[in-house]
Amino acid sequence: MDILLVDGYNMIGAWPQLKDLKENSFEEARDLLIQKMAEYQSYTGFRVIVVFDAHLVKGIEKKKVNHRVEVIFTRENETADERIEKLVSDLNNIQTQLHVATSDYTEQWAIFGQGALRKSARELLREVEAIERQIEKRVKQITSERPAGKIPLSEDVLKIFEKWRRGDLD
Repeated sequence: MDILLVDGYNMIGAWPQLKDLKENSFEEARDLLIQKMAEYQSYTGFRVIVVFDAHLVKGIEKKKVNHRVEVIFTRENETADERIEKLVSDLNNIQTQLHVATSDYTEQWAIFGQGALRKSARELLREVEAIERQIEKRVKQITSERPAGKIPLSEDVLKIFEKWRRGDLD
């Protein structure tokens, strides 16, 4: 089993689209990252866990599932790096290959020393972009090969069906 642990704010600070989006709304940048990680998870079969520092949020740790991606907001005074190191320690076993996406050099070496594979923000972005291109290519192929349906469906209905297919029931 492959697990990808993602330092959420590190990706937001490094990916141009998310970096621009955070200027207006951290929440929208987080949501878009989670959406992209959901596509990554669906395409690769990896279990994806995104970790965010409890940035400007006081209180206890929060865990939730969004688009089937596990999202963790650390508890107050705990960094995403600390939580990721703990997760690597807890999840590391003979049947699991851990991958950690962060561009924090110190963090990369800490998790590498525990047996996890490291992936920079840029490497993950390139993978996500390649996956998006493959999905787009496949959708075009299916659309062009698809026989004309007996029931014409609007674009809105097709989008709803696509959300259902992905398991996004929100």
